[in-house]
Amino acid sequence: MTATAVPLHTQIAALLPRLRRFARTVAFNREDADDLVQIAVERALNRSEQWEAGTRLDSWIFRIIKNAWIDEVRSRMRRDALFAPEEAGEHVGDDFAEAHQQRIAIQKAISMLTDDHRIVIGLVLVDGLPYKEAVEVLEIPMGTLTSRLARAREVLQGLLSDQARNVS
Repeated sequence: MTATAVPLHTQIAALLPRLRRFARTVAFNREDADDLVQIAVERALNRSEQWEAGTRLDSWIFRIIKNAWIDEVRSRMRRDALFAPEEAGEHVGDDFAEAHQQRIAIQKAISMLTDDHRIVIGLVLVDGLPYKEAVEVLEIPMGTLTSRLARAREVLQGLLSDQARNVS
């Protein structure tokens, strides 16, 4: 059965793990990410006539997620209500405290990136989207993608190095 013979909602359901992973990278909060995926899936289903069969469905929905997140950030800025993620202190005292601390350090460093850098990191490094597809999702030239990714990696490495020095 070809991808076009599979109903759209079935194809979207198969993408849910990837959509959640990308949304978690972008939103940096489990609940916000789940809301973002729900919004994106709803928009995709309501606007299914805008998707062209034969094109990559994942890229189309990643773009919807990106745009929905931009809308949410703008809305929050207007409300001036940004909160720290609740799960930041979830596993204090666990046996896996060191690994958890490293994960928190990475999450904190990623959260300090600009939205453009965090989105590029999410698409290319976390989700493994090819550069060509990431360019289509973000609607930017290839050179812009590669320079954003290089800068994002550099900033991320610097932030993680600073955190490591502050802990030592």
